[in-house]
Amino acid sequence: MKIALIGYGKMGKEIEKVARSRGHEIVCIIDVNNQDDFESEAFKSADVAIEFTNPMVAYSNYIKAFKAGVKLVSGSTGWMEEHGEEIKKLCTEGGKTLFWSSNFSLGVTIFSALNKYLAKIMNQFPGYDVTMSETHHIHKLDAPSGTAITLAEGILQNLNRKDKWVKGTFAAPDGTVSGTNDCAADELP
Repeated sequence: MKIALIGYGKMGKEIEKVARSRGHEIVCIIDVNNQDDFESEAFKSADVAIEFTNPMVAYSNYIKAFKAGVKLVSGSTGWMEEHGEEIKKLCTEGGKTLFWSSNFSLGVTIFSALNKYLAKIMNQFPGYDVTMSETHHIHKLDAPSGTAITLAEGILQNLNRKDKWVKGTFAAPDGTVSGTNDCAADELP
């Protein structure tokens, strides 16, 4: 398979290593310094582009890949609130292709199923409350992460007494804490 990589950080380099070890060809690597390559013949020759970047550029990368006619797989998060409906419409009505997940880990997929199951069980115990806490490395760009948002939405779909999630407290790498876990009874911090 001919693969283009969009984003050449830790994940991009790991994807390249795995793809090559499985006999795939990397036809193009696009990062911050070579954005013109979205219009290159090498990029357009890709069977698929794999995109792992950050919330500030993911949407723009999707549009550029769609314009080039390249199918896309992405694990970037933090863009859906502002651009989710537009991208969904481009795929469902505009014939574009995006396979997206907030997390591609098998362990997280299993955890997500367990999370939903536990939320259903919690409906039987109104005397107990539910909260979430997330911990990441200090280089994480979006908080809450896409994985945390997906998990929170799984709880909301299965726990009748919670209607929405809200940002709780945030502990910065320098030790400062902002936000609050004080919220309404129907909110999930």
